Amino acid sequence: MVDKNIPGEPGKEAQVYPLREGPGIILPGSRPAEGPSNSPLSPVPPKAPGPAAPLKTLPEAITGRGGGRLQEGIRLFRMKRYDLALKELSMVDGALFSPEENSELAYYLGLCHTKLEHYEEALLYLDQVISGSQNVLRSYQCRMTLAYIYVITRKTKMAEFELARLQKSGFESVQLYTTMAYAAWVQRNVKGALDYYERALDMDENNTTAMNGLGYILVETNNDLIRGLRLCRRAVDRKPQNPAYLDSLGWACFKNGEILEARGWLKRAIDLAPREKEIQDHWRIITGEEPPRGR
Repeated sequence: MVDKNIPGEPGKEAQVYPLREGPGIILPGSRPAEGPSNSPLSPVPPKAPGPAAPLKTLPEAITGRGGGRLQEGIRLFRMKRYDLALKELSMVDGALFSPEENSELAYYLGLCHTKLEHYEEALLYLDQVISGSQNVLRSYQCRMTLAYIYVITRKTKMAEFELARLQKSGFESVQLYTTMAYAAWVQRNVKGALDYYERALDMDENNTTAMNGLGYILVETNNDLIRGLRLCRRAVDRKPQNPAYLDSLGWACFKNGEILEARGWLKRAIDLAPREKEIQDHWRIITGEEPPRGR
């Protein structure tokens, strides 16, 4: 499995984190960047760089008309205090803001609602940014977040529409392909999911989202048990505290006949995520026992 935000499915690390322009993101008309990607999407899950910096530092002149609250809300968001950030941002009076400042406010409101799983509210704010922002990269970030929401709410056709639109516009990123892979997997399009994860790894061979997602599907579908196990090991080597990756590795070991090792990895996964249903299900299959209580 991937990360707990999308239990039981590979590809979750298609995350909400806004992307930075740089390796791993190819803008229309630009050449592919060389070297590994620094795209945040791992899945998530995320444990990648936080959101991109605001479009520009808010001038001191607006601090008395809401700019101070906006900056505080952004600061809290970056600290992952999403509930407090949302409270702060919701108190900003956008009537005194310029269109650019209102776009910045809507952007962070949309991200806060996404992180708090208020998806209907998030869609409203993200649409507002897309329709009003002149910043091409910011629009890309919001469309990726829309696609993420559609994927995890199982509106996969809408997700595919947004992703295809980005792809046709000339945008490419590891995040784009891992999200497309997950959307394909949800619809049981195994070939499509495998192809998109391969593309993601072609862009960044060290991307753990793609490693884990591809490895999990390879063993789950019995396409290539040995390569799947190898990919799952690489993902755990890079992120040994990710319970989704530990679960994938345990399942890959089991599928390769390594029962004792599988049990060890599953025990670590369940200690970190004791309520995760798929980890519990894998534990029962591998051991024939009820899952132990996590820490």
